[in-house]
Amino acid sequence: MRAFVLVALVPAILLAGLAFVKARAALQAEIEQSLVTQAGAVAADLDKLLFERLQNAAIWSQLEVMQDLQVQDVDRRLSSFLARLREGYGGVYRELSAADPNGRIVASSEPAALGKSVGLFPVWQQVHLGGATLDLSLPRAAGPDDAGTLLIRTPIASRFDDALLGELRLRFDWGQVNDILDRAAGDDRMVAVVDAGGRLVAASQSLRKRGLTETDRRDGLKALPQKNGAYVLDGTPLDASTVAVGVGRAARFAGFDGVGWRILVVEPLDLALAPIHRMVAVSLMLLGALVIATLVMASWVSAAIARPIVALTEFTRRYRRDGKLTAAPPGGSGEVEELATAFVDMVAHIDASQRNLVRASKLAVVGEMSSVMAHEVRTPLGIIRSSAQMLQREPGLSPEGREMTGFIESETERLNRLVSTMLDSARPRAPVFVPTDVHVLIHQCLGLLAGQAARKQVQFSEALEAADPVVEMDAEQMNQVLLNLIMNALQILHEGGQVQASTADCGDELEIEIADDGPGVAPEERDRIFEAFFFRREGGVGLGLAIVQQIVQAHRGSIVAAESRLGGAVFRIRLPRHVEPEKS
Repeated sequence: MRAFVLVALVPAILLAGLAFVKARAALQAEIEQSLVTQAGAVAADLDKLLFERLQNAAIWSQLEVMQDLQVQDVDRRLSSFLARLREGYGGVYRELSAADPNGRIVASSEPAALGKSVGLFPVWQQVHLGGATLDLSLPRAAGPDDAGTLLIRTPIASRFDDALLGELRLRFDWGQVNDILDRAAGDDRMVAVVDAGGRLVAASQSLRKRGLTETDRRDGLKALPQKNGAYVLDGTPLDASTVAVGVGRAARFAGFDGVGWRILVVEPLDLALAPIHRMVAVSLMLLGALVIATLVMASWVSAAIARPIVALTEFTRRYRRDGKLTAAPPGGSGEVEELATAFVDMVAHIDASQRNLVRASKLAVVGEMSSVMAHEVRTPLGIIRSSAQMLQREPGLSPEGREMTGFIESETERLNRLVSTMLDSARPRAPVFVPTDVHVLIHQCLGLLAGQAARKQVQFSEALEAADPVVEMDAEQMNQVLLNLIMNALQILHEGGQVQASTADCGDELEIEIADDGPGVAPEERDRIFEAFFFRREGGVGLGLAIVQQIVQAHRGSIVAAESRLGGAVFRIRLPRHVEPEKS
């Protein structure tokens, strides 16, 4: 289980950690690239917006209507023109006006401003465009409540001499710049516009609400990078721990080099990497689930591996303790199943070898006894039998004497048959295989024992269903097998019993059954009844079935004892139809 856990969890943890590091680095690189790209796009939008306003100023200052400044716009034609321009641009400009060289407003889109003196504002930027010089001033910085204005001033020259008639003043609504920044910022990012001196000139709403229009905070922006690119910086000036900053400037646009400002797109790394942090949280939960699933799976696998091994161990112990083969234990699967199968086969082979050894030992004893009987018993038995037969021919023998001599003759005959049986079992001859009709053989055996069956009122029946009853066999030996089985049934049955002989086709084999309705054979004795000297019937010696099995095995067949359909015992023999000769 420990190995399973280590194999499953350690690689998972290492892979999860590696995936987190790689994903974090990849996401951060993607975020930084996105910030730089967005900064450049915002810079391009602002430069385009400013270029249009500056171009307006440069073109309008050279219009013929501007010459009305020489007559102080007495017919108010210039003021009307400026009012129509302001209205036509739909709020882009807060005020359009023209002032004389003394700083007094002569014409304006706002009638209330006429005659007023203009203040002096420091020049923020000076731009040359279309032959005109334009001064840009920020009279009021961008703040959270007032977006402010950008004042664009350009001189108006006389067409008749080199005199200066005054200047055209455009008060551009700076809130449009902030609107662009707000749209670019979205929910998680902050966008700021910083001039070459590090002064904050515009900011998205989130920064304006943080009070970054304050002087001390604006000064902190001077330390921000000057070159285009992505940076990871301390976010203290922006009230954040660590921030990713994308710096961008717009490329040259229609001959306009811009005003030198930088666009800063800022995103706190904590917010930017939130998907990775969520992924880590999900990964930790999945890892926890994996740990639990691994422990459950490891427990199940360990039990699945150990269970068949424990069962195999118990199977071995029972065999060693009882000396009997029990049902094979469940083998599990895979290599464990192969191991269990091989081990059970080995134990079964050992058990069969032991049984064969015991059988061989018993048959060896039978052989030794048979040899003794052949030399030491048969001769006296022959003398006794001959003497009994001679006594029976005596004319003056009493009826009791004749009965006793009859007993002597029958018992000596029985002993002689016993000796013959033991000799046959000890020294069986090799079968001579000849094609034989099994049905004819069964008919003959039942006919031979019909008289004994009639005396015992036992009924013989046949169910010969084999389509091809011809089998290569030794007819004499197989006749001995069938007679032995039928006689065993006759000896154990009471009056009115039944014995049935049947055959059936089983592929390349023929099946023969001798069944009865007697007491049957106990399941625990069905294997032992074929052992030599094992018997339950009074007067038996336990050699008949041993000889039967020996003959059947010599015919390459098998014999088993089971419960018959009649309720008693059935002996089922299977013989191959064709026997291949053994190779020497």
